[in-house]
Amino acid sequence: MNHKLDTDKQVFFYEQDFYVLSNFSAFSIKWQGRRFPTSEHAYHWEKFSQGQTAGKVFCRDAILDAISAHEAFKLAEGWKPLRRFDWDGVKVGIMRDILRAKAEQHEYVRRKLLATGDRELVEDSWRDDFWGWGPNRDGQNMLGRLWMEVRAELTANAKVTGAAPEKG
Repeated sequence: MNHKLDTDKQVFFYEQDFYVLSNFSAFSIKWQGRRFPTSEHAYHWEKFSQGQTAGKVFCRDAILDAISAHEAFKLAEGWKPLRRFDWDGVKVGIMRDILRAKAEQHEYVRRKLLATGDRELVEDSWRDDFWGWGPNRDGQNMLGRLWMEVRAELTANAKVTGAAPEKG
C-alpha cells in the first residue's frame, strides 16, 4: 500500500486527512465567471479553447457538466489531441491560479492548508509523476509544490496585514 500517515515533516494528500487539497475533493470554485463542481473540472476545462468541439460536443461544456471530477478527467484524456497548443507551457500557472481561487473561496481549505505548518506537501499519487510523486516516489510533485507556494502566500499576507494566519 502506497498511502501512509502524515509525519512531522510531510503531509500526504490524495485520499487521507488532507484530501481537501486534492483537486477531486468536493469544493466547488468560481472560475472564469462559471461555477465548477471541483478544481479538477476547472483545470480540464482550461485545456480546451472556447468553441473547441469533439464531434458535436463542445469540450468545455461537457467538462463543466461532467458528473464527477473523474468523469471530467476521462473526457479531457479522451480529447488529448484537441488540447490547446500552448497547454504544456501554461498548465502550471493555470493550476496555481485555480488553487489560489480554491483557497480564497473556502475558509475550510485555507484552514487545512495552514494547519500543515511548514511541512512538505506531497500529492501521494502513485499514478502521476508530474502532479504527484508517482510510482517510484521520485516524481515532480508539482501539485504539492504549488500548494506550498499558496500556503507561503497566505502566511506572508497574514503577516503583512497583521492578522494571525488561520489555524485548523
